[in-house]
Amino acid sequence: MSLPQPASLRDLYAPPTTTWSFSPPVNGTQSPASIVPAHSHQWSTRSSQHLVFGLAPSGYDEGGADIASMLRGAVVFVLYQYASTAVALPWEVGKLLLQVQWVPHDSEGPEIQEVTVAVEDHNEDDVLSDAYAEHDSYFADPTAEGAARPAPRPTDERGYVVRQWVVDEAVVPQYIIPVGSASGASGMMFRLKNFEPEGWLSLWKGLLTTTITDILKQFIRPAVQSALEGVLSLAIPALNSPLATYNPPPLLIPVASHVITGFILSPLDLIRTRLIVQSAHPRHRMYKGPLDALDQILELEGGLHGIYFHPHIFIPAILDCTLRAVVPFALPALVASYFRMTYETHPFARNAVELAGSCASLLITLPFETVRRRLQVQTRGTARPFKGCVELRPAPYNGVVDAFWHILTEERSDLPLRPRRRHRRKSLTKGQGQRQEDTQSQDSGNWLRRSGVGQLYRGLSLRVGASVFMFVLAMFVGGDEQDAGWAEL
Repeated sequence: MSLPQPASLRDLYAPPTTTWSFSPPVNGTQSPASIVPAHSHQWSTRSSQHLVFGLAPSGYDEGGADIASMLRGAVVFVLYQYASTAVALPWEVGKLLLQVQWVPHDSEGPEIQEVTVAVEDHNEDDVLSDAYAEHDSYFADPTAEGAARPAPRPTDERGYVVRQWVVDEAVVPQYIIPVGSASGASGMMFRLKNFEPEGWLSLWKGLLTTTITDILKQFIRPAVQSALEGVLSLAIPALNSPLATYNPPPLLIPVASHVITGFILSPLDLIRTRLIVQSAHPRHRMYKGPLDALDQILELEGGLHGIYFHPHIFIPAILDCTLRAVVPFALPALVASYFRMTYETHPFARNAVELAGSCASLLITLPFETVRRRLQVQTRGTARPFKGCVELRPAPYNGVVDAFWHILTEERSDLPLRPRRRHRRKSLTKGQGQRQEDTQSQDSGNWLRRSGVGQLYRGLSLRVGASVFMFVLAMFVGGDEQDAGWAEL
């Protein structure tokens, strides 16, 4: 005789409730709905407003972010960036004006010769004679007769004096700072401050444009780098595998993002350069501001294609951005890998290598930056010639190579220029003999006067000083970002 099978308990199962409550037990004669809890407080599944230990960020709201706090943070960030740019901009203005200044070999002008005509002595009888008294120069000063008289200046067909050299004070334009009056960035700063058409405010030319460029660079470059990483991972799926046989160079994506960001912001860099170099004289000022400069360049110099892809804009921008991204990081990495130095084993030596690499990279990047600035101040298309507050080359350059060649061959590097002493010749005849005295200044004849190599490295001392400052700051303050690189001031 078989026993009866027990009934299944599957239909009697009920899932437990997720809501906890403290209430007295339910008797068999009372329904749960009729029972009143001992106290009104019940636990709920709703999350608390303060997520971790009763703490939350300031302005936290479950419904969304606090717009007022975001705007306040954005305003503080912009003001901080504006103030930091205003502190460093005067030195950048002085360096840029030295980079675009044209200093030819004949900056001192031709040697001026003063010839004093001989005055012969007369005896007393000739002086008291009537013939000498009737002479036209009887009442004239005898010393004035033998005074040196400058040769007549050449003039054009309208009668204006022709400007023969850049330091000709008689015909130098009133809005141009004299050539060779400053040798460093600080000297150009003081010269610009004391120059009458410019003044103190000229030290902050292009402040707004520089601030906008720096802010956009901080947002665009990380976005471009993230986009490149995503595109590269989709294009080469094997890179995500731990067994991948091909790994791209570690500097490929950072360098590419730096170059792309520099290309995108190249119009702002062009506008910034022209706003700094242009004269502050109301009659010769070309642009009223960054928007007016952008409007004129787009209208008169080829539109978007001209402002991005003109050979004098595109090629120098790509070369400058690429070298700035590769050289300061590649040189220290190569030296450190050769000597097997790391931040953990040799922290001081590793920072010293960073400093040496940063200074050595300036020898490569500064010449290309100078050529880029020279080509940026040249107008194209139907725009009128650009008038700067410093001497610019009258004839335009035809490209990067042509600019290098003319800077090296037709300019000089021994700044500041010292006025040349005059070649003075006196011829005196008195009684029996004649005496001649010649004094002529000796030309230095060094290679700095015959070569324009120094013109390619204007601002080198300023950049080296900034690198040394960052090195000292890193030694005393320290930092955890090993791949952050050196800040560029």
